[in-house]
Amino acid sequence: MNITIHASFLPQNDPDAAIAFYRDTLGFEVRNDVGYNALRWITVGPADQPGTSIVLFPPEATPGLTDDERRTVDEMMAKGTYGSIVLATKDLDGSFERLQAADAEVVQEPTDQPYGVRDCAFRDPAGNMVRIQQQS
Repeated sequence: MNITIHASFLPQNDPDAAIAFYRDTLGFEVRNDVGYNALRWITVGPADQPGTSIVLFPPEATPGLTDDERRTVDEMMAKGTYGSIVLATKDLDGSFERLQAADAEVVQEPTDQPYGVRDCAFRDPAGNMVRIQQQS
């Protein structure tokens, strides 16, 4: 079997802030920006990896989501416990400096982890945890 990761989904509650973070701060390209009933789904990804994308979606558009569940999702997003993604770079320190200079919310400075990776962590505008690992 030959399976690849095509798209991962992260919630967003402010499309313009999401674009500013993923495009302007992380340097991803915006591949699609689809609106429907005042909601937007934004697809982003690294320019040199056209087959791998992140879809930034409005969680309130999830089919069957109850009002109580919507409130729970909103609370978890606000705390940064709902969505997360792990990215990788060959220049962790340079990426960290760029994100910090762009006023991204720092969760953890570059650190050698006891499980063998060096990484740092930020929160995106929706509260999602964005970890970046040093790629060898």
